[in-house]
Parts: sequence; structure tokens; C-alpha cells
Amino acid sequence: MSQVTARKGGSKRQSTSRRKPAAKPPAPEIAPHGYTITKPVRGSEIPADYTFVLTRDEIYVPIAVRKPQGGGPFPVITMASGNGRGAMPHVEQFVDDLAPMQDRMIARGFVVASINYRNEIPHLYETRGEGARNLPDSVSGDRRTLKSSPTLDHEDFIAIVRYLKSLPFVDPEGIGGIGVSHSGEIILKASSEYPLGAGVCIEPAAHEFLTVDTGPKAPRKGTEIQYNDVNLVRKNASKAAAMKRIRPIRTPILFLGRDKDHLQGIFRLAYEWMRQAGKNATWRTFDHPVHGYPFVYRQPDGSEQPDVIQSEAFEIFMEFFERHLKRRPAPARR
Repeated sequence: MSQVTARKGGSKRQSTSRRKPAAKPPAPEIAPHGYTITKPVRGSEIPADYTFVLTRDEIYVPIAVRKPQGGGPFPVITMASGNGRGAMPHVEQFVDDLAPMQDRMIARGFVVASINYRNEIPHLYETRGEGARNLPDSVSGDRRTLKSSPTLDHEDFIAIVRYLKSLPFVDPEGIGGIGVSHSGEIILKASSEYPLGAGVCIEPAAHEFLTVDTGPKAPRKGTEIQYNDVNLVRKNASKAAAMKRIRPIRTPILFLGRDKDHLQGIFRLAYEWMRQAGKNATWRTFDHPVHGYPFVYRQPDGSEQPDVIQSEAFEIFMEFFERHLKRRPAPARR
């Protein structure tokens, strides 16, 4: 039977004394919370908590949380691929497709959170300026939650991390993320604004993060942009803008490239400029025919059949997470 729970948070409403609108303080952030239904996962003994998580502008995005047995606290790995789409049905299908792989991650002591977020607004990240913040309500005279600018998808990711930190079985200092393509770029964007324990960016489509020219003058083969050559990307990116975003990052980042991908130069340049900025960045690349190859999807018969490269990539990113997210015991006192 499905189990429904609600995790709520909030703050006390202040008295509405008569003041000039401009003197009112910003509306407070509502505490992270989610509304959860627990359901079984096909072929696994580990269920999933399908949860709607509150975001900064008070809409909800869908995630699914699966955990090891016991009370924890456990480190967490978030997982996502591509841009936000499909709502909760997408998350449910994602869990079903990757359940055998996730079971192996959970067996190594990690909570696994399959996440989703609102769809991308093209190029708004590059032009918006500073992030959304709460503003005093100078319109209605009440304490509505007003925002200075639209909330973007990487800010949904930050909201999800804040929610995960509130769970009693989670180690709040041990939360990291792994993302494919645009979801890899989201990890970079979020890390520039919010600390994560570790990030794995699989073929990150970081053209906005690096301010790469993707307009009509960008090299194309048909409709597909061709940025395999890192030197060509370097000529068409804004190093000044990219470095401004990279400098605040404190998150260790593992980049997993794909040799023949048409955006391999973007993946590589993000790594190179991270290293030039003195950041903790690691680069590995493989020749594999499948975009997002480290994610091992279930076969039609329900089995998991990773190839040699997929198995190697899995061990690389799991060892990376184990090194950065799992707490080390304090040295014995002498």
C-alpha cells in the first residue's frame, strides 16, 4: 500500500502594523519541505519516495528518493539527465529505467535522488544578472512573496538540495550530484552559487555557463552545432564571463567527456578553465557510441548489462563520490 506523508516547514507571520510599503522587510523564505508518496520499484526491494519539493518561487518540482536500510545519516547522490521535462511521469520512468544501477549505488551506502526541475529558458541565465531574491511587497500592502527576477532550473536544483538536507537520514554535508548534458551544466551553475559536496558532469552542455556563441555563426552540420574542437570553442566563448562564474566554486568536479561528441570541446574547456582558476577538477574521457554512457539503463528484459566502458565509468564516479561525500572517522587521540 502506498504511504503518503507530508513534510512541512514555515515561519510565523509577523503582525501587519501600519507602515509605509517601502519600509516593509522582504517576505521570508518558506522552509524546505516536500509532499511524499512511497511506492515500490519494479524488480527491487528498495522503494522510492516520490516527492514534490518546494522551490524558491513556491511551485513544486518532482523528485524520487531511495535509501539504504537504517537511520543514517547517509550521503546523497542526485541524478538527472537533460533539461527539465515530463514532470513526475518522467521521474517515475527514470527510476524504473535506472533502478538496477541505483540499487548498486544504494548498496554502497548512498541515498539516491532522481530529480527534475522546470524547463530551461534559453539564454536567460546569461542575461538575467543576479539571482532571484525576495522583495518587499509595495503593491498590495500585504506580505506576499515577490521576486526580483524569474527562478531558473539550476535554482530548482538548489532548492532540492536544501530539501534533502532537511531529511533526518541524510548527512547534510555529504550531498553531491551527477548529471548528463544540460543536467551537467546545471551542476556547474548551482555550484557557482551554492556549495555541494561533489559534482560529476557527464558531457556537460555548458555553453551558457561559458557564454559560448551558439547563434547563426556557430559551426553546424545540418542543425547540429559542431564544437568538438576545444580551440574553436575557446575562440567563441567569453573567458571573462566564465571565470566570474567559476571563481566562487568550491565543489570538486569530475568531468566525463566523450571523444567524438559534437560538443566535446565545450566539455573540455569547462574543465580547463576550472583548472586555470585553481579549482578541484578532474577530467576523464572515453570513446563510446552513446550520449550519457555512464548511466546504465535497464534492458527490455529488465536486466542490466553494462559494457566494459560503462562499468569503468561507474567505478570512476562512485570512487569519486566515496572520496568526497563519505565522512572520514576522526583520527584517534594519543
